Amino acid sequence: MKLSVCIPVYNGGASVGELVREVQKALCHLELEIVMVNDGSRDNSAEICRGLAEQYANIRFLDLRRNFGEHNAVMCALNYCTGDYAAIIDDDLQNPPGEILKLLEEAAKGYDVVYAKYHKKQDPLFRNIGSKFNDIFATWLIGKPKDLYLSSFKIISRAAIDEIIRYKGPFPYIDGLILRSTASYSSVFVEHCPRREGRSNYTLARLLHLWLSMFVNFSIKPMRFIAGTGFFIMLASLACMIYFSVDKILHPDVESGWTSLAVLILFFGGMQTFFLGLIGEYVGKNYLDQNGTPQFSVKASYGIGGEEKQ
Repeated sequence: MKLSVCIPVYNGGASVGELVREVQKALCHLELEIVMVNDGSRDNSAEICRGLAEQYANIRFLDLRRNFGEHNAVMCALNYCTGDYAAIIDDDLQNPPGEILKLLEEAAKGYDVVYAKYHKKQDPLFRNIGSKFNDIFATWLIGKPKDLYLSSFKIISRAAIDEIIRYKGPFPYIDGLILRSTASYSSVFVEHCPRREGRSNYTLARLLHLWLSMFVNFSIKPMRFIAGTGFFIMLASLACMIYFSVDKILHPDVESGWTSLAVLILFFGGMQTFFLGLIGEYVGKNYLDQNGTPQFSVKASYGIGGEEKQ
């Protein structure tokens, strides 16, 4: 059995070297391949990863032309990895590489995907709140089981990888691709450590981008929500029309209020703008997909197979 460890790297120059050394030490008894993808880092991550690829014979390093996003970088790694299983681990050392063995042991029972779960996450409050919102939305939008935690630390079988990488669109959401490809998944408790260097690269803007990818690319439920809301407003408007008509007949001397009229116009105007924007997201992303927007673009490849510039 061959194991690929996929590491998306973004501004991880201070930690990725130590991570690779820990992976090599913890998994030295396995047939091991490490695939690192530099996602347009603005620090010295590319130089460090290139040096690691020169130092170790079992490392492939892929340097992307720009920042495409974590999920795109993971898709790049999955497209290039050759293992029977692929473990995905972040470059921040919050997941000890030795815990991959727990995921691999569970996957050996026949599961396509095994997620990590934690007794306690060592993340800032902002990240924990964001993870909770992501969990709620994923349950509603893509049918995630309520008891399954969608961790970025996971292991995937070759059969599931081959299904996932069939998606060539520019806006991948890994967990959405997994859940629509297989129902064979499990999870195990692993250790979660505080960050040793720097801070999380996930800002509010990145989290919103991730949620929009989940909304628009992997579910039509927002469109159904719009239709349902429109139907409810139609019924409410009909009821209001009947009420105000009867009230005017019974009390012809009562003047109509401009305040309520202005509030209604602003409310419905804002709602229409929001819904048009959401529909625009669907149309715009479909246009970018049909226009051939790349999922990722590799500038250079180092390590296994020799140096290759593209």
